[in-house]
Amino acid sequence: MERDRARAEIAAAVFAGEPRVEVRAGDWREPAGSAPFDLLVLDGGGQGKGTEPPLEPAGWLRLGGVVVLDDFAPMTSWPPVHQGHPDEARMYWLNHPQLRAAEVKVTPAAASVVATFVG
Repeated sequence: MERDRARAEIAAAVFAGEPRVEVRAGDWREPAGSAPFDLLVLDGGGQGKGTEPPLEPAGWLRLGGVVVLDDFAPMTSWPPVHQGHPDEARMYWLNHPQLRAAEVKVTPAAASVVATFVG
């Protein structure tokens, strides 16, 4: 799901030859009726950042399914901190009892959380 229709069209063109990938434009909650998924990439919704609660992995992922969350600054302490406070969103994913999760540093200034749903 991509909120921006133009970006969704570009992404759909990238995956045009791949029948296992579907790109849709709209709100991130819309595909809930199509769950469970093998792979879910959250960028801008469902992560639990800000005032929005995080999605519940059991309602979205198949057993063994993977969720990827981006736009984190790399951890420099434990517990991780965001803007001087515990990073509740990151802690949710890293400590979720139904996930096995790790943070992956993708650039010197950016990290993603990658987690497998273990039920």
